[in-house]
Amino acid sequence: MYKKYLLCLMLFFLYKASYGQADWTLKSAKSGLNIYTKTVSSSGLKGIRVKCTLPAKLSQIVALIMDVNTGEEWVYGTKSSFLLKKVSPSELYYYSEVDIPWPISNRDFIAHLTVSQDPQTKVVTINGPTEANYLPVKPSIVRVSHSVGKWVLTPTKNNLVQIDYTLEVDPGGTIPVWLVNLFATSGPAETFKKMKEQVKKAQYVNANLSFIDNG
Repeated sequence: MYKKYLLCLMLFFLYKASYGQADWTLKSAKSGLNIYTKTVSSSGLKGIRVKCTLPAKLSQIVALIMDVNTGEEWVYGTKSSFLLKKVSPSELYYYSEVDIPWPISNRDFIAHLTVSQDPQTKVVTINGPTEANYLPVKPSIVRVSHSVGKWVLTPTKNNLVQIDYTLEVDPGGTIPVWLVNLFATSGPAETFKKMKEQVKKAQYVNANLSFIDNG
């Protein structure tokens, strides 16, 4: 159980960009899901990159990612996830808490999600930097103050979307870096497996987003 929850820590903070493709090393390639890692700090903390293709429309995937109140259903290890403020259909703030067994304190974060689409290529980019000071820190929960990540969604033929997701996050507190890194490839595998099923739900298949052109 201890390992089960620790393996997800590198995935939960889905938000703002970090690319450096030359340094990515392939760690896992199973069932069409490729997971890469690279060292991103002097402490040895690793970034992750996930690449896969889903049979879906752009609007389906964007609707799922922006439906932050359902994070507990598919983002591995999420204890709670809920909307704080909807600025517009393509911009919001939300809160999430990551459930970790005692004696390690749970982590939480506030993310600012924004969606943009290139009008020519139809490629969708979702950024979401953490906003550590948006809410007061809760007792006994460690606030994640640094997280950078990016979703890049590229439509292809036959209603397929290529997903390229990158993430760097410092979970803070006393979790050993080597232990977080050890399970950096397993957490994404669990979440993307659930994502493939979640995106098939009717509310996403039938989503009509005014700011997304499916091409």
